[in-house]
Amino acid sequence: MYDIIIIGAGPAGLSSGIYASRLGAKTMILEKLTPGGQITLSSEIENYPGICEVKSGIEFMSCWPNQAKKFGCEIVSEEVIEIKKEKYFKIKTTKHEYSSKAVIIATGSTPKKAGFDGELEYTGRGVSYCAVCDGFFYKNKIVAVIGGGDTALEEALYLSKIAKKVYLIHRRDKFRAAPSTQKKVFNTPNIEIIFKETVKKVFGKEFVEGIILSSNKELKVDGVFVFVGMKVNNELVKNLVKLNEWGEVKVNLDMQTSLDGLFAAGDIRENSVKQVVAAAGDGAVAAINAIKYIEKGE
Repeated sequence: MYDIIIIGAGPAGLSSGIYASRLGAKTMILEKLTPGGQITLSSEIENYPGICEVKSGIEFMSCWPNQAKKFGCEIVSEEVIEIKKEKYFKIKTTKHEYSSKAVIIATGSTPKKAGFDGELEYTGRGVSYCAVCDGFFYKNKIVAVIGGGDTALEEALYLSKIAKKVYLIHRRDKFRAAPSTQKKVFNTPNIEIIFKETVKKVFGKEFVEGIILSSNKELKVDGVFVFVGMKVNNELVKNLVKLNEWGEVKVNLDMQTSLDGLFAAGDIRENSVKQVVAAAGDGAVAAINAIKYIEKGE
């Protein structure tokens, strides 16, 4: 029996693990992938308070799991497939079943697909959702970036340092990214901005060779990077708790969901600003209040 089981090992989950275990709770984090979360795909982090040198997402997150383990938190690589609430919570993975008095869901979100023809067919063969992971393969080549938010523009800037040319394609007539990021993009010579267009189709033989826009204009590109938003990973709890219209988990200021003892932190919860510093704060709040919930029950 665990006091707290945390599902997800991104910034919110690891922060929960650090706080819960340091406060004396018997704590376990379950994560189906490598700890670190979506932020490990980021090329640069420069706005986290106290981190004064620019770091990659991987560098930034590298010590968080060890910090949690230092306080006694277990981190187990298993995929959770079901959560049940009886007297206590039953957490079923592909390998085992665990019990806990409280649960923190911190499963985050995953990149959305853009929906153009050939997107799935060419994923891994020229279509990518991670510039840091795959940008190296496009040195001195031509790539397209799809999207108009902070992530799209930041990754276009990252790719502009590697690729010969970057097409930045956005369906609207202006970007949604921070003004400072937009200014950098507009001042980068090898980024060509294409407003009011979408990608209709990607084509090629074994690998991507080009794209066709909604205007039927054809562009020769070697790679396509998609950054059009994120999908909330709510599958484990969508039938257990109240969600908002976007599928995000409704919480109060304690990160408590509509089901007693089940807390949500990070990108999965409603009104998240999708920033690492906020996710880490959510994790701490959820852990502290999960312990209060357990103590109240006992």
